[in-house]
This record gives sequence, structure tokens and C-alpha cells, in this order.
Amino acid sequence: MPISRRTLLARTAAVAPLWPAFAHAQSGWPNKPVRILVPFAAGGTTDILARAIAPELQRAFGQPFIVDNKPGAGGNTGAAEIAKSAPDGYSLLMGTVGTHAINPALYPKMPYDHIKDFAPITLVAGVPNVVVMNPASAQRYGVNTIADLAKAARANPGKLNVASSGNGTSIHLSAELFKSMTGTFMLHLPYRGSGPALIDLMAGSVDLMFDNLPSALPHIKSGRLKGLAVTSSQRSGAIPDLPTVAEAGGPQLKGYEATSWFGLLAPAGTPPEVIGRIQQETAKALATATIKERMLSQGANPSGMTPVEFTHFIEVETKKWAQVVKVSGAKVD
Repeated sequence: MPISRRTLLARTAAVAPLWPAFAHAQSGWPNKPVRILVPFAAGGTTDILARAIAPELQRAFGQPFIVDNKPGAGGNTGAAEIAKSAPDGYSLLMGTVGTHAINPALYPKMPYDHIKDFAPITLVAGVPNVVVMNPASAQRYGVNTIADLAKAARANPGKLNVASSGNGTSIHLSAELFKSMTGTFMLHLPYRGSGPALIDLMAGSVDLMFDNLPSALPHIKSGRLKGLAVTSSQRSGAIPDLPTVAEAGGPQLKGYEATSWFGLLAPAGTPPEVIGRIQQETAKALATATIKERMLSQGANPSGMTPVEFTHFIEVETKKWAQVVKVSGAKVD
């Protein structure tokens, strides 16, 4: 008995909602936990953002998204591991401006090709850095402003030390750019992540740091760190009373700007449909009022770029930071 057009359309409409589920069953991804590798120690902004996104992806896909910290070599150790991982959608990297824009210009030999070895998924967030000092160090050197810091560094060459989350990070380069523009020298102390560097900074083992704002902000608010200025071109809504380096640093620091960013990447060759699904769910999570407000309050600006947009963004950032490395004279130490 032939089926009428109306009956055929009705049956098609009834089945249509099942198509995404059928496609999901066919693809089989994800049918086990997914790892998000953070190439720095726990407690820093890379870690904070990865742990903010992981539960959202777990809810969306019904499988655990596990954050795994593997610090070393300014993020290169963890990034290289993901670059060599199977392109099956189960190994992701929370990459940074360091691993995917600065390090290629800073390190004479890289353990991965930051363009060819990765499939960009999405930019999660951009953040300003913030210049923070141990309060006792600030008092000892008479530092209340970013201009005071430049003056103290000139008067005490090599006596002030500046911590970073590792060689090649934006935290490192922000300090190097400051040193080159002010003609000062401060000893650089690289750590294996922002978390351990902040612990030593608050303990007084280190004098100052150009940390990512989200990880430093709670300690500024608690009074355990003294905030001097943010490194972006505009003040941050998360701490609007703090001036920018360019605004408060005097003529030598006019035009100073150095910001950080963080994004998800997969090994090159990961199926485009998997990349697309992760990007869509990440962007959806970043657009929710809860996540958006939380990130903005911490000083992070949520994004959600498409893979094509993020790929172009990385290319532009690579050129920009290569110039910063050149101008600052930064070296891996």
C-alpha cells in the first residue's frame, strides 16, 4: 500500500529528533573520559579556566572531562605531549599565549610545531596581567605605584627579583618588556606555574610578579599582595581602581601593553566534527550568565571563537609576540 505524502512527512518529523542521537552513537565520541592537559602547575589562571570549563563539557557530553596538570619548560612539556597524542578527541590542551605565540620566538628549539601539530578549537578567554608586589618588599623599596617600581629598579639594579610562571609565558614577557622600556634590570625567577610562584611571592621569598589577573586578584583583595597596575591598554572592570602600566608609568612606559589568552586545542588530525562539537559546547557554556559573570568578576574576558577564527588569531599573535621578544631582548634562562 503506497504511503501518502502527508504520512511520509509526519513519520520523517517524528524520527528527525533522533538523528543527532543516532549520529552520536555512530561516531562513538565520547565513550570514555576526555583529558584536558594544563601545561602549568595547579592554582594559576590556565588551571582556573580549565577547571571552569571541564564541568560544563562533562554535562554536555555525558563523560568526565579530567584536568591534568603537567608543568615544565614554560608550557612546552605538556603541549608537546598533546602534540604527540592520538588525534581521537580524548586528549585536549589548554594552550596559552606562551605555548602558542611566545615560545616559538623565544626558544631556539621547540619540541613541537605550534601551527602544524595542533587543531585549534576555541579561544576560551583573554586576560590582562597585573603587577603585584609582596607588601613588605613594596614598603622596603618605597613602592606605591608602577612609576615607583621603575624608580626603585633603576636605583637598585639586580636587587629586585621578579617571579614568573615559567620561561616564555606572558607573565615572563610582561616583565621583560617593562625592563626593556624602563632600562632596568631585575632578576627573573621562573617557576613551574603561577600557583607556586604566588605562594613564594606572598611568603616574601620573591619581590614581585606580572601575574595573570584571575589568579592574583583574590590575593590583592585580601591584602596579601599589593597591586600596582594592569598590563592591558584599558583598566579592568574586575579592579577598576587599578591604573594601567601605560597610564601610570610615565613617559617611558607610554604604549606599554601585554595581555594573556587561553584556548583549547587538539592534536592535528582530530576529526573536524569532534572539534566543532567541543567548540559549540564551550561557546555555549561561556555565553551563560553564570560562567560569563564569574569570569568577568575574576578579570577574564570569555570568548568562544570558531576554530577558523582561533586559527587566524594564533597566526596574528605569533607575529605580534615575536616582535615583543625581539624588542625586549628576552632570553630563556
